[in-house]
Amino acid sequence: MIILGKYRKWMQITILSALLVLGGWTVYSAMDNSQEKARPGGPAPHFKLFDLEGKAQRLEDWKGKPVVVNFWATYCPPCREEMPDLQKQYEKWAASGVIIVGVNVGESKVTAQSFIKQANVTFPILLDSEEMIRKQYGVTEYPSTVFIRADGTIEQIKVGMMDEAFIEQSVSKLVASAP
Repeated sequence: MIILGKYRKWMQITILSALLVLGGWTVYSAMDNSQEKARPGGPAPHFKLFDLEGKAQRLEDWKGKPVVVNFWATYCPPCREEMPDLQKQYEKWAASGVIIVGVNVGESKVTAQSFIKQANVTFPILLDSEEMIRKQYGVTEYPSTVFIRADGTIEQIKVGMMDEAFIEQSVSKLVASAP
């Protein structure tokens, strides 16, 4: 006990320093996910989400096909506005094997389902209720759309609302790059 008393202050300083370093590292790690963030030319991060019917959908299920992943929410006016254009392009390109999928972020199944029914959207809608995939893709604004080549690399990321002509041009590029 006498020895501990003599070094008590140094032990407290050492423990406090270790906790500060560990806390700082934790904060830094939480804020810096640049190595995980999706970027054009890089690989599309894999995901597994459930659709409105409760079926698991994985990005790798569409391997070898061009994929368009649209991150959206019902409270986002531009997201709601671009849905009809996404639907038209889904109908146009479905026979060519192009996958268009909407990822509803942070909302309940009932909320997403209600809007999708009202908007007559028939392309797959996946639920990212916990916002894990949104974070994995580095999405901070809605709508955001990731165009993924058939080889699994990202062609482009569009932040903000798209019109039908932009979607068509971007999907055409994906199809042209497919083997």
